[in-house]
Amino acid sequence: MARQTHDPPSIPPAVENYTHGLEVPAGARLLFISGQIPVRPDGSVPADFEGQCHAVWDNLLAVLASARMRPEHLVKVTTYITSRDQAEINGRVRRARLGEVRPALTVVIAATFAAE
Repeated sequence: MARQTHDPPSIPPAVENYTHGLEVPAGARLLFISGQIPVRPDGSVPADFEGQCHAVWDNLLAVLASARMRPEHLVKVTTYITSRDQAEINGRVRRARLGEVRPALTVVIAATFAAE
């Protein structure tokens, strides 16, 4: 099997030189998914953080579905948030979307700075 990209039409297209998902032959099916942002297919971004979390999961799950995979196939998830205050909402949305699926998980709180 050759490398196969997964850029489902149900999510916004990649804006730079990358693919949303890359499946590679390695004795087993491996799918590497690029970081997803909370942009809906129509180009809108939810105003609230919880809605943004759901939009990211919608996009990630669409890439999985494009590869004929499900949340059970997730091995590792890394999430970047900008405030510790977002951790509870992020976790609640993740648990709602994944149910009993428990991939390895890293949550990074990345501070942002406004330009002066």
